[in-house]
Amino acid sequence: MPRTIIEHIIAAHADPGADIRPGAVVWLDLDVRSARDFGGANVVKNFRAHYEGENVADADKTFFTFDCNAPANTIAYANNQQICRDFAAEQGIRVFDVDAGIGSHVLMEQGLARPGGTVVGTDSHMNILGAVGCFGQGMGDTDIAFAFKTGRTWFEVPPTIRIDLKGAPYAGVSAKDVILYLIGEMGSAGALGCAVELYGKFIDAMEVDERITLASMGTEMGAIALLIPPNDATLEWVSKRAGEEVEPVYADAGADYMKTLEFDVEGLEPMIACPPSPENVKPVRAVEGTTIGSGFIGSCTNGRLNDMSITANILGGERVHSDVMLKVVPATREVWDEMMAGDVLRDIFDAGAIVSNAGCGGCAAGQIGMTGAGEVQLSTSNRNFAGKQGAGDTYLASPATVAVSALRGEITDPRG
Repeated sequence: MPRTIIEHIIAAHADPGADIRPGAVVWLDLDVRSARDFGGANVVKNFRAHYEGENVADADKTFFTFDCNAPANTIAYANNQQICRDFAAEQGIRVFDVDAGIGSHVLMEQGLARPGGTVVGTDSHMNILGAVGCFGQGMGDTDIAFAFKTGRTWFEVPPTIRIDLKGAPYAGVSAKDVILYLIGEMGSAGALGCAVELYGKFIDAMEVDERITLASMGTEMGAIALLIPPNDATLEWVSKRAGEEVEPVYADAGADYMKTLEFDVEGLEPMIACPPSPENVKPVRAVEGTTIGSGFIGSCTNGRLNDMSITANILGGERVHSDVMLKVVPATREVWDEMMAGDVLRDIFDAGAIVSNAGCGGCAAGQIGMTGAGEVQLSTSNRNFAGKQGAGDTYLASPATVAVSALRGEITDPRG
Protein backbone atom coordinates (compact mmCIF):
# COMPACT_ATOMS: atom_id res chain seq x y z
CA MET A 1 0.00 0.00 0.00
CA PRO A 2 1.45 3.45 -0.95
CA ARG A 3 2.41 5.50 2.11
CA THR A 4 2.83 9.11 3.12
CA ILE A 5 6.07 10.35 4.68
CA ILE A 6 4.86 9.97 8.26
CA GLU A 7 3.55 6.48 7.52
CA HIS A 8 6.93 5.42 6.11
CA ILE A 9 8.74 6.81 9.17
CA ILE A 10 6.37 5.11 11.60
CA ALA A 11 6.54 1.80 9.71
CA ALA A 12 10.34 1.84 9.91
CA HIS A 13 10.23 2.32 13.70
CA ALA A 14 7.23 0.14 14.60
CA ASP A 15 7.03 -3.58 15.31
CA PRO A 16 7.06 -5.79 12.19
CA GLY A 17 3.59 -6.23 10.80
CA ALA A 18 2.13 -3.29 12.71
CA ASP A 19 -0.96 -1.63 11.29
CA ILE A 20 0.20 1.72 9.88
CA ARG A 21 -3.15 3.05 8.74
CA PRO A 22 -4.36 6.42 10.18
CA GLY A 23 -6.02 5.88 13.55
CA ALA A 24 -4.02 2.76 14.39
CA VAL A 25 -1.95 2.83 17.60
CA VAL A 26 1.62 1.53 17.37
CA TRP A 27 4.67 1.20 19.58
CA LEU A 28 7.34 3.47 18.14
CA ASP A 29 11.12 3.09 18.58
CA LEU A 30 12.77 6.46 19.21
CA ASP A 31 16.09 7.51 17.70
CA VAL A 32 16.47 10.45 20.10
CA ARG A 33 14.87 11.23 23.49
CA SER A 34 15.39 14.70 24.93
CA ALA A 35 14.25 17.10 27.62
CA ARG A 36 14.87 20.83 27.96
CA ASP A 37 15.31 22.94 31.10
CA PHE A 38 11.58 23.68 31.03
CA GLY A 39 10.12 20.33 32.06
CA GLY A 40 13.44 18.50 32.36
CA ALA A 41 13.44 18.44 36.14
CA ASN A 42 9.95 16.91 36.14
CA VAL A 43 11.17 14.25 33.71
CA VAL A 44 13.89 13.38 36.22
CA LYS A 45 11.36 13.43 39.07
CA ASN A 46 9.06 11.04 37.20
CA PHE A 47 11.92 8.78 36.19
CA ARG A 48 13.12 8.48 39.78
CA ALA A 49 9.60 7.93 41.08
CA HIS A 50 8.94 5.01 38.71
CA TYR A 51 12.40 3.64 37.88
CA GLU A 52 14.56 4.41 40.93
CA GLY A 53 17.95 2.74 40.65
CA GLU A 54 17.50 1.87 36.97
CA ASN A 55 19.23 3.25 33.89
CA VAL A 56 17.93 4.99 30.79
CA ALA A 57 17.50 2.74 27.76
CA ASP A 58 20.45 4.18 25.84
CA ALA A 59 22.41 7.13 27.18
CA ASP A 60 23.91 7.80 23.73
CA LYS A 61 20.42 8.56 22.40
CA THR A 62 19.30 10.64 25.38
CA PHE A 63 19.97 14.37 25.82
CA PHE A 64 19.18 17.46 27.87
CA THR A 65 19.05 20.86 26.16
CA PHE A 66 18.94 24.11 28.13
CA ASP A 67 17.45 26.95 26.12
CA CYS A 68 14.38 28.50 27.77
CA ASN A 69 16.25 30.35 30.47
CA ALA A 70 19.90 30.45 29.51
CA PRO A 71 21.72 31.10 31.75
CA ALA A 72 19.17 30.67 34.55
CA ASN A 73 18.07 34.02 36.00
CA THR A 74 15.70 32.60 38.59
CA ILE A 75 16.41 30.23 41.45
CA ALA A 76 13.70 27.87 40.21
CA TYR A 77 15.28 27.54 36.77
CA ALA A 78 18.77 27.22 38.25
CA ASN A 79 17.59 24.39 40.48
CA ASN A 80 15.81 22.65 37.60
CA GLN A 81 18.88 22.81 35.40
CA GLN A 82 21.09 21.47 38.18
CA ILE A 83 18.69 18.57 38.80
CA CYS A 84 19.08 17.66 35.12
CA ARG A 85 22.87 18.01 35.24
CA ASP A 86 23.12 15.76 38.29
CA PHE A 87 20.89 13.11 36.69
CA ALA A 88 22.85 13.35 33.45
CA ALA A 89 26.11 12.77 35.32
CA GLU A 90 24.63 9.70 37.03
CA GLN A 91 23.34 8.25 33.76
CA GLY A 92 26.10 9.28 31.36
CA ILE A 93 23.75 11.56 29.39
CA ARG A 94 25.07 14.45 27.32
CA VAL A 95 23.89 17.93 28.28
CA PHE A 96 23.78 20.73 25.71
CA ASP A 97 24.07 23.38 28.37
CA VAL A 98 23.12 27.07 28.50
CA ASP A 99 25.77 28.04 25.95
CA ALA A 100 24.49 25.74 23.16
CA GLY A 101 21.24 27.37 22.07
CA ILE A 102 17.78 26.15 21.13
CA GLY A 103 17.63 22.40 21.64
CA SER A 104 15.72 21.45 18.50
CA HIS A 105 18.20 23.43 16.39
CA VAL A 106 21.15 21.87 18.18
CA LEU A 107 19.80 18.37 17.47
CA MET A 108 19.74 19.24 13.76
CA GLU A 109 23.16 20.90 13.83
CA GLN A 110 24.66 17.87 15.56
CA GLY A 111 23.26 15.48 12.96
CA LEU A 112 21.10 13.76 15.60
CA ALA A 113 17.80 14.67 13.97
CA ARG A 114 17.90 13.12 10.51
CA PRO A 115 15.53 12.49 7.60
CA GLY A 116 13.30 9.57 8.48
CA GLY A 117 14.21 9.71 12.17
CA THR A 118 12.06 9.85 15.30
CA VAL A 119 12.74 12.38 18.05
CA VAL A 120 10.76 13.33 21.16
CA GLY A 121 11.25 16.08 23.70
CA THR A 122 9.52 18.39 26.15
CA ASP A 123 9.22 21.08 23.48
CA SER A 124 5.83 21.88 21.94
CA HIS A 125 7.64 22.87 18.75
CA MET A 126 9.71 19.69 18.38
CA ASN A 127 7.85 19.13 15.10
CA ILE A 128 10.21 21.79 13.71
CA LEU A 129 12.44 18.82 12.82
CA GLY A 130 10.21 18.28 9.81
CA ALA A 131 12.47 20.92 8.22
CA VAL A 132 14.97 18.11 7.55
CA GLY A 133 12.35 15.41 7.00
CA CYS A 134 12.54 14.10 10.57
CA PHE A 135 9.50 13.28 12.74
CA GLY A 136 9.78 15.30 15.95
CA GLN A 137 7.16 15.29 18.67
CA GLY A 138 6.69 17.25 21.89
CA MET A 139 5.43 15.17 24.81
CA GLY A 140 4.64 15.54 28.50
CA ASP A 141 7.04 14.94 31.37
CA THR A 142 5.70 11.48 32.27
CA ASP A 143 5.78 10.32 28.65
CA ILE A 144 9.36 11.52 28.22
CA ALA A 145 10.43 9.76 31.41
CA PHE A 146 8.98 6.54 29.95
CA ALA A 147 10.83 7.22 26.70
CA PHE A 148 14.07 7.70 28.64
CA LYS A 149 13.56 4.32 30.33
CA THR A 150 12.35 2.27 27.37
CA GLY A 151 13.43 4.07 24.21
CA ARG A 152 9.86 3.75 22.95
CA THR A 153 6.49 5.42 23.06
CA TRP A 154 3.01 4.62 21.80
CA PHE A 155 1.66 6.74 19.01
CA GLU A 156 -1.50 7.01 16.96
CA VAL A 157 -0.80 7.11 13.23
CA PRO A 158 -2.09 10.48 12.02
CA PRO A 159 -3.81 11.21 8.72
CA THR A 160 -1.82 13.41 6.33
CA ILE A 161 -2.77 16.63 4.60
CA ARG A 162 -0.85 17.49 1.44
CA ILE A 163 -0.34 21.20 0.76
CA ASP A 164 0.76 22.32 -2.71
CA LEU A 165 2.01 25.88 -3.14
CA LYS A 166 1.74 27.38 -6.60
CA GLY A 167 3.70 30.35 -7.85
CA ALA A 168 6.28 32.45 -6.03
CA PRO A 169 5.90 35.35 -3.57
CA TYR A 170 6.80 38.95 -4.21
CA ALA A 171 10.58 39.48 -4.35
CA GLY A 172 12.00 39.69 -0.82
CA VAL A 173 9.01 38.00 0.80
CA SER A 174 10.27 35.29 3.14
CA ALA A 175 9.37 31.87 4.47
CA LYS A 176 7.88 33.59 7.53
CA ASP A 177 5.43 35.50 5.37
CA VAL A 178 4.45 32.27 3.62
CA ILE A 179 3.80 30.30 6.83
CA LEU A 180 1.84 33.21 8.33
CA TYR A 181 -0.28 33.31 5.19
CA LEU A 182 -0.97 29.57 5.42
CA ILE A 183 -1.93 29.80 9.10
CA GLY A 184 -4.21 32.73 8.32
CA GLU A 185 -5.91 30.71 5.59
CA MET A 186 -6.17 27.43 7.51
CA GLY A 187 -6.66 28.71 11.06
CA SER A 188 -5.08 27.43 14.26
CA ALA A 189 -6.93 24.12 13.98
CA GLY A 190 -6.68 23.72 10.22
CA ALA A 191 -4.33 20.74 10.51
CA LEU A 192 -5.35 19.59 13.98
CA GLY A 193 -4.17 16.06 14.68
CA CYS A 194 -2.69 15.65 11.20
CA ALA A 195 0.71 15.42 9.62
CA VAL A 196 1.29 17.95 6.84
CA GLU A 197 3.46 17.51 3.74
CA LEU A 198 4.48 20.74 2.03
CA TYR A 199 5.29 20.91 -1.69
CA GLY A 200 5.98 23.48 -4.38
CA LYS A 201 8.79 24.79 -6.61
CA PHE A 202 9.21 27.70 -4.21
CA ILE A 203 9.68 25.19 -1.37
CA ASP A 204 12.05 22.97 -3.37
CA ALA A 205 14.50 25.85 -3.74
CA MET A 206 14.54 26.76 -0.04
CA GLU A 207 17.66 26.38 2.09
CA VAL A 208 17.59 24.70 5.50
CA ASP A 209 17.24 28.00 7.39
CA GLU A 210 14.01 28.83 5.55
CA ARG A 211 12.67 25.29 5.93
CA ILE A 212 13.19 25.61 9.68
CA THR A 213 11.03 28.74 9.68
CA LEU A 214 8.21 26.94 7.89
CA ALA A 215 8.29 23.78 10.03
CA SER A 216 8.58 25.74 13.28
CA MET A 217 5.01 26.99 12.95
CA GLY A 218 3.32 23.69 12.19
CA THR A 219 2.19 23.76 15.83
CA GLU A 220 0.33 27.01 15.18
CA MET A 221 -1.90 25.30 12.63
CA GLY A 222 -2.46 22.33 14.95
CA ALA A 223 -0.23 19.93 12.99
CA ILE A 224 1.35 16.83 14.54
CA ALA A 225 4.21 17.40 12.11
CA LEU A 226 4.98 19.63 9.16
CA LEU A 227 7.24 17.56 6.91
CA ILE A 228 9.16 19.09 4.02
CA PRO A 229 10.66 16.55 1.57
CA PRO A 230 14.46 17.09 1.72
CA ASN A 231 16.17 18.53 -1.35
CA ASP A 232 19.81 17.79 -2.22
CA ALA A 233 21.09 20.80 -0.26
CA THR A 234 19.25 19.65 2.87
CA LEU A 235 20.59 16.10 2.57
CA GLU A 236 24.11 17.45 2.15
CA TRP A 237 23.67 19.75 5.17
CA VAL A 238 22.52 16.90 7.43
CA SER A 239 24.99 14.32 6.06
CA LYS A 240 27.94 16.60 6.76
CA ARG A 241 26.82 17.00 10.36
CA ALA A 242 25.91 13.36 10.85
CA GLY A 243 29.29 12.23 9.56
CA GLU A 244 27.65 9.86 7.08
CA GLU A 245 25.32 9.96 4.11
CA VAL A 246 21.69 10.15 5.20
CA GLU A 247 18.78 8.77 3.23
CA PRO A 248 15.60 10.76 2.57
CA VAL A 249 12.08 9.48 3.09
CA TYR A 250 9.53 10.49 0.49
CA ALA A 251 5.84 9.79 0.01
CA ASP A 252 4.85 7.16 -2.53
CA ALA A 253 2.94 8.01 -5.66
CA GLY A 254 -0.69 7.30 -4.92
CA ALA A 255 -0.32 7.81 -1.16
CA ASP A 256 -3.67 8.24 0.57
CA TYR A 257 -4.07 11.80 1.86
CA MET A 258 -6.94 12.92 4.06
CA LYS A 259 -7.14 15.91 1.75
CA THR A 260 -5.01 17.91 -0.65
CA LEU A 261 -5.00 21.70 -0.44
CA GLU A 262 -3.62 24.11 -3.00
CA PHE A 263 -2.62 27.70 -2.26
CA ASP A 264 -1.46 30.28 -4.79
CA VAL A 265 1.38 32.35 -3.34
CA GLU A 266 2.17 34.14 -6.58
CA GLY A 267 2.97 37.74 -5.67
CA LEU A 268 2.34 37.17 -1.97
CA GLU A 269 3.14 40.33 -0.01
CA PRO A 270 4.63 40.67 3.51
CA MET A 271 2.24 39.31 6.14
CA ILE A 272 1.74 39.95 9.86
CA ALA A 273 -0.15 38.18 12.66
CA CYS A 274 -1.94 40.67 14.90
CA PRO A 275 -2.79 40.13 18.59
CA PRO A 276 -3.95 37.96 20.16
CA SER A 277 -3.38 34.93 17.89
CA PRO A 278 -1.04 33.64 15.17
CA GLU A 279 -4.11 33.02 12.98
CA ASN A 280 -5.10 36.71 13.00
CA VAL A 281 -3.11 37.35 9.83
CA LYS A 282 -3.24 40.41 7.58
CA PRO A 283 -0.98 42.06 5.01
CA VAL A 284 1.57 44.29 6.74
CA ARG A 285 0.19 47.29 4.86
CA ALA A 286 -3.12 46.84 6.70
CA VAL A 287 -1.53 47.87 10.00
CA GLU A 288 1.23 50.15 8.73
CA GLY A 289 1.84 53.15 10.94
CA THR A 290 1.18 51.36 14.24
CA THR A 291 3.73 52.71 16.72
CA ILE A 292 6.02 50.09 18.28
CA GLY A 293 8.15 50.21 21.40
CA SER A 294 10.23 47.11 20.84
CA GLY A 295 11.22 44.47 18.34
CA PHE A 296 12.53 40.95 18.72
CA ILE A 297 14.42 38.97 16.07
CA GLY A 298 15.19 35.37 16.99
CA SER A 299 13.45 32.25 18.38
CA CYS A 300 13.29 28.77 16.87
CA THR A 301 11.36 30.35 13.99
CA ASN A 302 13.78 33.07 12.87
CA GLY A 303 17.09 32.72 14.69
CA ARG A 304 19.28 31.33 11.89
CA LEU A 305 22.10 33.05 9.98
CA ASN A 306 19.79 33.79 7.04
CA ASP A 307 17.51 35.74 9.39
CA MET A 308 20.43 37.60 10.93
CA SER A 309 21.89 38.44 7.52
CA ILE A 310 18.58 39.91 6.35
CA THR A 311 18.47 41.96 9.54
CA ALA A 312 22.05 43.20 9.13
CA ASN A 313 21.49 44.17 5.49
CA ILE A 314 18.55 46.36 6.49
CA LEU A 315 20.12 47.86 9.61
CA GLY A 316 23.60 48.37 8.19
CA GLY A 317 24.59 52.05 8.31
CA GLU A 318 21.41 53.13 10.10
CA ARG A 319 20.29 53.46 13.70
CA VAL A 320 17.28 51.91 15.40
CA HIS A 321 14.62 54.50 16.18
CA SER A 322 15.26 56.26 19.48
CA ASP A 323 11.93 55.08 20.90
CA VAL A 324 12.46 51.41 19.98
CA MET A 325 14.38 48.68 21.82
CA LEU A 326 15.46 46.04 19.28
CA LYS A 327 16.48 42.67 20.77
CA VAL A 328 18.32 40.10 18.66
CA VAL A 329 18.99 36.51 19.78
CA PRO A 330 20.75 33.93 17.57
CA ALA A 331 19.26 30.45 17.80
CA THR A 332 22.52 28.66 18.57
CA ARG A 333 26.19 29.13 19.32
CA GLU A 334 26.91 28.04 15.76
CA VAL A 335 24.84 30.92 14.41
CA TRP A 336 26.68 33.31 16.76
CA ASP A 337 29.99 32.08 15.32
CA GLU A 338 28.74 32.58 11.77
CA MET A 339 27.60 36.10 12.62
CA MET A 340 31.06 36.99 13.91
CA ALA A 341 32.77 35.64 10.80
CA GLY A 342 31.52 38.56 8.68
CA ASP A 343 29.91 41.94 9.25
CA VAL A 344 26.52 40.67 10.41
CA LEU A 345 27.11 41.09 14.14
CA ARG A 346 28.87 44.43 13.71
CA ASP A 347 26.08 45.88 11.56
CA ILE A 348 23.39 44.79 14.03
CA PHE A 349 25.34 46.04 17.04
CA ASP A 350 26.24 49.38 15.44
CA ALA A 351 22.58 49.96 14.64
CA GLY A 352 21.86 50.01 18.38
CA ALA A 353 20.33 46.56 18.82
CA ILE A 354 20.79 44.50 21.96
CA VAL A 355 22.37 41.16 21.00
CA SER A 356 22.08 38.36 23.55
CA ASN A 357 23.50 34.87 23.95
CA ALA A 358 21.96 31.98 22.04
CA GLY A 359 18.64 30.62 23.25
CA CYS A 360 14.89 31.01 22.99
CA GLY A 361 15.12 34.74 23.74
CA GLY A 362 11.83 36.60 23.59
CA CYS A 363 9.73 33.42 23.73
CA ALA A 364 11.06 32.53 27.17
CA ALA A 365 10.22 34.37 30.36
CA GLY A 366 12.94 36.82 31.12
CA GLN A 367 15.89 35.77 28.94
CA ILE A 368 15.99 39.07 27.11
CA GLY A 369 13.18 40.95 28.79
CA MET A 370 9.41 41.09 28.53
CA THR A 371 6.89 43.67 27.31
CA GLY A 372 5.11 46.02 29.70
CA ALA A 373 1.41 46.90 29.70
CA GLY A 374 0.69 49.24 26.79
CA GLU A 375 3.90 48.34 24.94
CA VAL A 376 3.61 47.17 21.33
CA GLN A 377 6.19 44.65 20.20
CA LEU A 378 6.94 43.32 16.72
CA SER A 379 8.42 39.82 16.94
CA THR A 380 9.69 37.05 14.67
CA SER A 381 8.59 34.39 17.15
CA ASN A 382 5.76 31.92 16.59
CA ARG A 383 3.19 32.88 19.25
CA ASN A 384 1.59 36.14 20.32
CA PHE A 385 -1.00 35.00 22.85
CA ALA A 386 -1.74 37.47 25.65
CA GLY A 387 0.98 37.21 28.28
CA LYS A 388 3.28 35.00 26.20
CA GLN A 389 5.97 37.66 25.87
CA GLY A 390 4.78 40.01 28.57
CA ALA A 391 1.82 42.27 29.30
CA GLY A 392 2.05 44.20 26.03
CA ASP A 393 0.68 43.44 22.57
CA THR A 394 2.81 41.37 20.21
CA TYR A 395 2.60 41.22 16.42
CA LEU A 396 4.36 38.43 14.50
CA ALA A 397 6.28 39.18 11.32
CA SER A 398 9.40 38.41 9.31
CA PRO A 399 12.91 39.63 10.20
CA ALA A 400 12.73 42.13 7.33
CA THR A 401 9.48 43.62 8.61
CA VAL A 402 10.79 43.81 12.18
CA ALA A 403 14.11 45.38 11.14
CA VAL A 404 12.57 48.05 8.90
CA SER A 405 9.91 48.83 11.50
CA ALA A 406 12.56 49.17 14.21
CA LEU A 407 14.27 51.84 12.12
CA ARG A 408 11.05 53.73 11.47
CA GLY A 409 9.49 53.36 14.93
CA GLU A 410 6.27 52.00 13.48
CA ILE A 411 5.07 48.92 11.63
CA THR A 412 6.33 49.31 8.07
CA ASP A 413 6.06 47.24 4.90
CA PRO A 414 9.70 46.27 4.14
CA ARG A 415 9.11 46.77 0.42
CA GLY A 416 9.22 50.51 1.04
